[in-house]
Amino acid sequence: MSSAGGPNMVDMAMSAEPKIATPLYELSEKQALAHSSNSSSVAAPPVEFEADLEGEEPTAEELITLRRVSGKIPWTAYTIAIVELCERFGYYGSQVLYTNFVQQSLPVIDGVVSRTGKDPRTEGQPGGLGLGQRASFGIGTFNSFWAYTTPILGAIIADEYLGRYNTIFIAIAFSIIGHILLVISAIPAVLTSGNAIAPFILGVIVLGFGTGAFKANVSPLIAEQYRQTKPRVVIDAKTGDRVISDPNITISRIFLYFYMFINVGSLTGQIGMVYVEKYVGFWLAWLLPTLLFCCCPFVLWFCKGKYHLSPPTGSVLTRAIKLLSLATKGKWSVNPVQTRKNFKSEHFWNDVKPSHLGSSKPRWMQFDDAWVDQVARGLRACSCFTWIPLYWLSYNQMNNNLVSQAATMRLNGVPNDVITNLNPISLVIFIPLVDNFLYPALRKYKIKFTPIKRIAFGFILASMAMVAACVIQYYIYKEGPCGSHMNSCDEKADISVWVQAVPYVLVGFSEIFTSITGLEFAFTKAPKNMRSLVTSYWHFMSAFSNAIGQAFVSLSEDPLLVWNYGVVAVLAFAGGVLFWFHQRGTDKKEDALNMLPDSNYVGRDRRHSATEVANSTA
Repeated sequence: MSSAGGPNMVDMAMSAEPKIATPLYELSEKQALAHSSNSSSVAAPPVEFEADLEGEEPTAEELITLRRVSGKIPWTAYTIAIVELCERFGYYGSQVLYTNFVQQSLPVIDGVVSRTGKDPRTEGQPGGLGLGQRASFGIGTFNSFWAYTTPILGAIIADEYLGRYNTIFIAIAFSIIGHILLVISAIPAVLTSGNAIAPFILGVIVLGFGTGAFKANVSPLIAEQYRQTKPRVVIDAKTGDRVISDPNITISRIFLYFYMFINVGSLTGQIGMVYVEKYVGFWLAWLLPTLLFCCCPFVLWFCKGKYHLSPPTGSVLTRAIKLLSLATKGKWSVNPVQTRKNFKSEHFWNDVKPSHLGSSKPRWMQFDDAWVDQVARGLRACSCFTWIPLYWLSYNQMNNNLVSQAATMRLNGVPNDVITNLNPISLVIFIPLVDNFLYPALRKYKIKFTPIKRIAFGFILASMAMVAACVIQYYIYKEGPCGSHMNSCDEKADISVWVQAVPYVLVGFSEIFTSITGLEFAFTKAPKNMRSLVTSYWHFMSAFSNAIGQAFVSLSEDPLLVWNYGVVAVLAFAGGVLFWFHQRGTDKKEDALNMLPDSNYVGRDRRHSATEVANSTA
């Protein structure tokens, strides 16, 4: 990891700008466009999909002047999105209950301790373990950290051994076991015995592994159902104009609606389960998501014959690591300035291309030059993700502190943990508006709202959300009957809980630009046989953010919550600014990065070389 404001090894490696045999992604936009249309400059890659034969190949001028449109999203992508909806219903329908279950004690109703944790009184709080807000924040943060660390394991299993489809089935099995353990922890006899903590924690761990392995593979799987990879000139059926069918726009739309399905699942799961928790009990609130989640394997199995499934690729990660190690060999220095200069050398990546090494290349180098460029592009994407933990610090406030904040305000019969659904509601509303109005309007006026610009804008929105939360907390302390100790107060501050709409909606809007774009960026910039791995690195940044969030546990309690939100707001704003200045060079190369030639390297196992692939297709 790089320190704030300083480049790390990956970033320095990606910064190389060769002047000799310059890779396509390092050229200026105009040079790259001209390069792509000049067959004498760059050998045309073999056409891989029938979709790449439709229409005409655009000229350099057409790439600049013609309007770009989306292709058609295949129906198989929607079936995978439905599976994701069910998985998110299960995960968020369970996770939303963690705060109350851990923080609040079992309610006492008319002198009798509730056996299910429910409390149907208007202002009563459901509860279970009664461990307090700091324990709630700590367990919630661990859960998020764990669920966003395990994608790396799921990605390695998928990319190298089992493939994405089979790995998703394994992830579903672990998730179902985790859900069952949560149900066991909330069975009345277990809950009142004082032994509920063990199955609960074990359920969180098992469910977190299943969730992580699922997340690493489901978004690449859904995007891979769209088969066009190159821009093609087609005739617009509505206007009759010549336009460019741009696969990058289509992939962007796929991720937008994939994310909308995520939030439909989380919305229905969270809203439904908090009311079940309040009026029936935790056991049923965790049982219902478990039952719905069991539908996932049936949908995937029924549609398997229609999916495009990428095979596992063997030791690709190992070779990528060896490639980077070889590129950095001899370039380290005790002088960090010299090391950076060496990493920015014009020869950094060209020196380790098979064509340059010739007969002296190592035996493990069973790939072509194009794959080296794609690995460089994937590492560039990982460099972009270095700043993302500062964004997730803001997002993670919704999972615990904002839920606890709601419990100190006037609820008017609304469960405190139902307000968090304003976030997915805002996403379900905003995503179609952004897809159908904002993005087309920007393209119409030739405003390039590139992935780097979108991510940076999301940081600023997240910072604004935390400023709003800080102001709300200030007035809770000011207006509340217990002053700056409202979490332990029996009375509520006379402030409507619905003022939390501001931070929740702002965070939701920011996700469209940062979270969705990050998934898109990971998919489009990764080598085709490392997509799950790069996607898992994106998710790991959220885990890293949760590790950083542990430093804020001491601020997550009265009377320091104003400082908590204020510090997070400053970090999000600073992260957005630093991210933009750090990655503005990548932003200038966006089109060139998307136009890298395809690699012949399949990499199914250690015997599978680029030469063998070429010979087999000759």
